[in-house]
Amino acid sequence: MKKGYLSQYVEGVAVKILSPVEVDLLTSNQHEFNGVEGLRNMLGEPNGKEKYPAKFLYLTDNDSEIVSEDGFLTWYDARQKARVERGVMRWEYRLYFPTNKVLLCANAGDILLIAKLPDSTLLSIIAEVGTTISQQVLWMFGISDLSHPGFFMRDELDTEKDRIGFATRFILESLGITVDTPEICHLDEMVRKFSGRFPTTKEFSTYARKTLTDIHPEDGHDEVLMAWLEREEILFRAFEKHIISERLSQGFDGDVDGFISFSLSVQNRRKSRAGLAFENHLEVLFGNCGIRYSRTPVTENKSKPDFIFPGKKEYHDKSFDILRLTMLGVKSSCKDRWRQVLTEADRIKRKHLLTLEAAISKSQTDEMRSNKLQLIVPRALHNTYSVDQQNWLMSVSDFTKLLLERQSDT
Repeated sequence: MKKGYLSQYVEGVAVKILSPVEVDLLTSNQHEFNGVEGLRNMLGEPNGKEKYPAKFLYLTDNDSEIVSEDGFLTWYDARQKARVERGVMRWEYRLYFPTNKVLLCANAGDILLIAKLPDSTLLSIIAEVGTTISQQVLWMFGISDLSHPGFFMRDELDTEKDRIGFATRFILESLGITVDTPEICHLDEMVRKFSGRFPTTKEFSTYARKTLTDIHPEDGHDEVLMAWLEREEILFRAFEKHIISERLSQGFDGDVDGFISFSLSVQNRRKSRAGLAFENHLEVLFGNCGIRYSRTPVTENKSKPDFIFPGKKEYHDKSFDILRLTMLGVKSSCKDRWRQVLTEADRIKRKHLLTLEAAISKSQTDEMRSNKLQLIVPRALHNTYSVDQQNWLMSVSDFTKLLLERQSDT
């Protein structure tokens, strides 16, 4: 285990494409995955039937369709008894799985990943074929070739490419693996400054930027934006952990409704804060660049695009050149929600979307292209995409350059 690397959270992974016999429970009574010989590197030589507690997940790009179930996986050698009793020198390793609602969702061609966690439990993930989440999982574990019918194994996850960064942290937590917050020296200062309570997102974003005194927009727009976002995420998690610990130490004295309400408030704060923080830092970046904009202006049908350039006044001026108008949607994660951007700002036919989502599937980006939606991704995340996708992507600096060119003509 190496702190700050994938090996801190995952001891080894095995990945394969599911075959029809493995997922068609109507024709297969074995309930066993094929091609498991390589699992010996991760699970070792079984002595009898070794049952591992396991969490099963079925993942798609629709968050509302995540299916989860706890169960077990059994690792054994079907020829062990024959070797002991009759001296038959053969080995036949099998990994048995019980019927569950996750396996019932699976289809041939889906990606199966089995991860061994440090507590000796297993995480069995099935990701729908062709989805962004399947591409993210493969990218994170450095897997590009699944042409072999068996499992592709990785049991050393502490190389430099396994270092946990912004994208890796995001993907791990989408799989239910909580990533430790790096140690920082600002917690006492935050407790004093904010009196032990959460400030507004805008106030917290401002504070996060101020802790990075050696970071300036002229150092590179992509780099600065990512630095601000990562610093705020680290500070927020540390401060949130402190506040939650304080509240839990007080107890709820049997107040179930109070506990549920507190839990929901934590989840809702996380969801709303991420998007708002992203927009807050962008707003400051645009301002520092001298870019004119309007944030969440009202356009047709009461829609509110995240940003209009150079502003709402120009947008509603019918005499203003349409080709000099720019619309930007901002979403920390896309999933299927990127289509919402298409319905905003009707005057602007070619729209832009900025996201922090890594490794969006080619089918999704192809659909974006066909709908005249240009995707913008911070430069540090470009390598999570295919070469063809990278040639089409814009970076943050590409976008600010475009805005400044259009603004200079107005």
